[in-house]
Amino acid sequence: AFLSTEVLQRYSIDPERVCVSGDSAGGNLAAAAAQEFGSDESLEVKFKVQALIYPVLQALDFYTPSYQQNQAVPILYRPYMARFWLQYLGADAALEPLLLANNHSSLDQPTIGAVTRSRLNWTALLPAERRKHYQPVVREKGSPSVVSTVPGLTDVRASPLLAEQGVLGKTPKAYVMTCEFDVLRDDGLMYARRLQDAGVDVTSDHYDDGFHGCMVFANLPLMSSVGRRSMAGFIRWLDRNL
Repeated sequence: AFLSTEVLQRYSIDPERVCVSGDSAGGNLAAAAAQEFGSDESLEVKFKVQALIYPVLQALDFYTPSYQQNQAVPILYRPYMARFWLQYLGADAALEPLLLANNHSSLDQPTIGAVTRSRLNWTALLPAERRKHYQPVVREKGSPSVVSTVPGLTDVRASPLLAEQGVLGKTPKAYVMTCEFDVLRDDGLMYARRLQDAGVDVTSDHYDDGFHGCMVFANLPLMSSVGRRSMAGFIRWLDRNL
């Protein structure tokens, strides 16, 4: 409804220059919205671009290299993400240890097939410099009842990284910002790769000295160099593409 002609005219919005964007959990919502709107052929107005700032995009693998590397790096600790996912999906907080152990995505989980697993297979989707020495953690046997109890874990509306290639290919030009010292780094890098493989024009903007939430520190009183640079880079991309 917010992209209807009536709403756009009321707020003097150019229907040819609409961007969907968000950071962290907002990046999750923006990616999901881009998929939903891109696949809806009945819509007259489409997003021109999508901009995802250190987005969270999946809840099946808590052992990506970035989760392993940055598990104790402020401000987004690895256990927090499992906890946040359970809160978001309205699930029992007691399931947190199972998620952190990847027991919920074990190979005996019947609803997670090979195709779904390939969509977040970081051994194939990440470049060698990101994989480093880390090894995937895939349980042979785990707690398959978790996903049936919390079906949102495999719902693409909650985990946009799990979307099929055809859906990704209908989304608009993308900007994906990632930070080296962020458990969510690899979510963003894998999504950028999958978007590119689907034919989407993607700008992957990575900050080697960045951390989760760094763009917040673009202004005083808590200003940082990476905060200012990341904000400037984002605005520069919008100026050129929107």
